[in-house]
Amino acid sequence: MESHAYFHSVTLDQEKCRGCINCVKRCPTEAIRVRGGKAEIITARCIDCGECIRVCPHHAKKAIFDPMSIMERFQYTIALPAPALYGQFNNLDDINLILAALLKMGFNQVYEVARAAELVSDATRKYMLRPDIVKPVISSACPAVLRLVRVRFPELIPNILPIHAPMEVAARLAKREAMARTGLSEEQIGAIFIGPCPAKVTAAKMLIGGEKSAVDGVLAIQEVYPHLIGLMKKVTSADLSQAGRMGIGWGSSGGEAAAVLQEKYLAADGVENIISVLENLEDEKFYGLDFVELNACSGGCVGGVLNVENPYIAKVKLKHVRRYCPVSCNRLPNDDLSNYLWEKPLEYEPVLELDPDFRVAMEKMKEMRRIQSHLYGLDCGSCGAPSCRALAEDVVRGIATEDACIFKLRDQVEELAKGLNLLAQHMPKASE
Repeated sequence: MESHAYFHSVTLDQEKCRGCINCVKRCPTEAIRVRGGKAEIITARCIDCGECIRVCPHHAKKAIFDPMSIMERFQYTIALPAPALYGQFNNLDDINLILAALLKMGFNQVYEVARAAELVSDATRKYMLRPDIVKPVISSACPAVLRLVRVRFPELIPNILPIHAPMEVAARLAKREAMARTGLSEEQIGAIFIGPCPAKVTAAKMLIGGEKSAVDGVLAIQEVYPHLIGLMKKVTSADLSQAGRMGIGWGSSGGEAAAVLQEKYLAADGVENIISVLENLEDEKFYGLDFVELNACSGGCVGGVLNVENPYIAKVKLKHVRRYCPVSCNRLPNDDLSNYLWEKPLEYEPVLELDPDFRVAMEKMKEMRRIQSHLYGLDCGSCGAPSCRALAEDVVRGIATEDACIFKLRDQVEELAKGLNLLAQHMPKASE
């Protein structure tokens, strides 16, 4: 079940883990178990959504991201601020203050991801005009959603929009501009994304739809925020922003769908909600939809665990700062989508299969159901698995036993006690 080829930005500090089952019950892909009093992450199943980080009361789950010192590795650095960054500050009326502060922080250039988002929106509108596409088209912007579809909803892979996310597009375009301006090689230029969630870190390390990402590093918004607060006070005036409402709106749920200008769309956020939507799409319960926007984090990217502000407050702040921006500032120069489309197709990852041999898998499924029928169906999580079905699957896979269920263990103890009592009744009394 373990996959060592896949990079994960969500990690576990076992020293801090207390063995509670908060993360086990909340993981959308059942990728966590508690064994021997400590949590374990089944890496093949993890989608790096960060939900376990959000719910862990002991801070045993954490996200890997790059340190600030990554800027020192390059001769020329480009900051790629996510739209969610703009929703973290109080009383912000001018985005240029943030962009200028990033330059004061040491970056040589700033390229807004919101700017690339407007280009991706335009590319999506042109892609949606194709007669041969499978509808509804599902957004490819959230890496956690893409990973979820790959491991759990393979039938929906043809529906995924094969266009690179704004983060990747921003990095490619920014480097191209910088190379033309400075004469430096691509290796000398570092494109550093300032992002809201661990899934974006994973996407930068393992590009979906291509061989290698143009993003050279990812800084967490929560790490950059304290530096920007002080530097923004030193900024007098600047005119750096080249993004409008449409691009900035991508930072919260529904922003992408609004920018794509589709009337028949659905926008959902939060892991549990998107799983429900994907199940309904798989069962063909939605009719007449053209576009589906899904964000694993509640509220959209503003709900990422690497932010500092409450997602719903950040959403209001993002809406406030958008009022002072033009509708849109960026469009594709022509109808050529070659620079935006994936170079590699999305592939199914059969990490949830019981066995590659269909006949063997069916036998294991039959055995799994038999085991599950003998369990109590309480889904209490005391066994370290999220449900009785998950425990039955673990037993079939050979990584757990039925007596991991405390109720089954209780039954065994009671039977043993009865046997001892019966034995005691037939034992001859010791002579005085």
